[in-house]
Amino acid sequence: MSTLSLDEEVRLFTNNAEREKYNLLGTLYGIIVALDYLERAYVRDAITAAQYSPACTRLLSQYMTMLKLVKDSVPSIEQFMTRYRMDNPAALHRIRVGVPATVEHSSEAGPETGKWIAETTQNFITFMDALKLRLRAKDQLHPILQELVTGYARFKGSKDWEGRSKMVSWLITLNSMKASEEITEEQSRQLSFDVEHAYAEFFRSLSGGKERS
Repeated sequence: MSTLSLDEEVRLFTNNAEREKYNLLGTLYGIIVALDYLERAYVRDAITAAQYSPACTRLLSQYMTMLKLVKDSVPSIEQFMTRYRMDNPAALHRIRVGVPATVEHSSEAGPETGKWIAETTQNFITFMDALKLRLRAKDQLHPILQELVTGYARFKGSKDWEGRSKMVSWLITLNSMKASEEITEEQSRQLSFDVEHAYAEFFRSLSGGKERS
């Protein structure tokens, strides 16, 4: 009967494939911890919005990349965090939303230029066309909606628009899905309705139909 030596190194892996898997899982763990620290630093005003936004965007992008690489080992981010006893609620919220807090809760914006209006209008049209073309998978819809919400949030007063909270809610819904998962037909109809409502509200605000803050 073999005995265990306390001086012997315990290996998590026995081959290169397993070693690579644990390296990737370790990287994912580190990204979540870093994102949590970043969120807490921003809330405490330890860093400025100008410092926070690009750092958060970069970490979210790295998270999405890592998630694709470990999808066979990580059924969901919640399960991953539970398995490794991670207590990082700020990071989990940011991952679920999928955009920086400066986008989610933006209350300041510069002049609403014609370029911004054109870009946001095009993003609305692109997303509505995607739904009309029956695109349903997360990896088809999420990037377009994320770009739409990011551009939408630049407008002064958008924090008070009903459509914004609904689109952020849809971002959270899509973020909770696997890349290949699809929304249902009922969800697609509701999403289309909500986006069209937000589109109309957007133009009413630009034409002065709704008072800006």
